[in-house]
Amino acid sequence: MLADMTLFPNLALLPRQLRHPAVRDLAWTLCSSPLLGSLDGLQPRHPLRASGWATRPEQLADWLQALDCDPQPLLAQLPAVSGNRLGRYYEELWQFALRQAPDIRLLAANLAVRDHGRTLGEMDLLLEDREGLQHIELAVKFYLGPSDSDGRGARDWLGPGRLDRLDLKLEHLLQHQLPLSARPEARALVEPLSSRPLQASLWLAGYLFYPWPSPCSAPTGASPQHLRGHWVQRRDWPAWREASGHRWQPLPRLRWLAPAGYPAEELWSDAQLEKWLGALPEDAAPRMLVGLKEEADGFWQERERIFLVNDHWPLPARISSTR
Repeated sequence: MLADMTLFPNLALLPRQLRHPAVRDLAWTLCSSPLLGSLDGLQPRHPLRASGWATRPEQLADWLQALDCDPQPLLAQLPAVSGNRLGRYYEELWQFALRQAPDIRLLAANLAVRDHGRTLGEMDLLLEDREGLQHIELAVKFYLGPSDSDGRGARDWLGPGRLDRLDLKLEHLLQHQLPLSARPEARALVEPLSSRPLQASLWLAGYLFYPWPSPCSAPTGASPQHLRGHWVQRRDWPAWREASGHRWQPLPRLRWLAPAGYPAEELWSDAQLEKWLGALPEDAAPRMLVGLKEEADGFWQERERIFLVNDHWPLPARISSTR
């Protein structure tokens, strides 16, 4: 199953070679490694594992490069995503790709399962491929590791809003979302679409952020290839910035997926960054920033990313979790 974690190893750098932000996000969605390598014996299943692109990745690269030249077909699907709904944006990117992927038939997306009018949940993806009928649950998450424990426990990894925790997300996926397709209410929806046996799997992508300057271990089960950054408290920011040597600026939430890339005219000046930092309240929620470096072609590419957190992080979450 290791191949699922590196389905397109030769395309790992492709997102950085593209220029349109949405196309970079699409390439990242399809080519990045999952957060987890295994979970209670369950391996992640890449949604494109049995597609024609899996055996002919050069065709996927050609398709993405063509979209980079003319992104309108992709952009036409994305206006339905409003505000900062990053999870919905991520799902839309997958749906767009699966509708185009060779040897894949996308039967339904966000299929609501109901029992006498009461919604039991939604199946993110229902598709057919060479391996059968697939129910696939998708998620993209960003978790910050602990500074007061070794990090191996999933319960110690928090989302930037403090309400989300890695162990709770995994429990929801394993205990609620994946078993959903086995319910008779779901079977009644699926049978008119396909008579093939149904398999349930998940694909969890994202980044893990480690405390600086004293990192913790990865959570048990993390993929060896998982994407990572750091979290830095406000009081440590000057030292971090000086040590990095990069140009820094905030990254909008809907740009959290692919490595950031900017033309020179979109870079923040030092004065802009200092003004932005000065306007942040002392107890501000974590903010993502990217460190950028100029390439030979004059384009600025992300070299690292951090969450900048307040000097008390994550004390409020730790207090509430012990009550």
